[in-house]
Amino acid sequence: MLVIKCQKCKRKIFRYVKIGKGKLWRCWKDRIVEDFSIHDGNNIKCVCGNLIGFDGEKCIKLKQHTFIASGTKTS
Repeated sequence: MLVIKCQKCKRKIFRYVKIGKGKLWRCWKDRIVEDFSIHDGNNIKCVCGNLIGFDGEKCIKLKQHTFIASGTKTS
């Protein structure tokens, strides 16, 4: 389970189940356990206004260097 936090204010944005190794480029919507983000049209933002990513059909495409991911990845 990964906890994805805002780079600016350190608030939680998602609790996410990451499968496999590698960078976090997108979050699949069916693997998001808890969502604390603000949905502004297609933009996904933190409460502080930091743009985290963009809402797609099946996933959220994350904008790199705007978030911090901590926790363990599932193989």
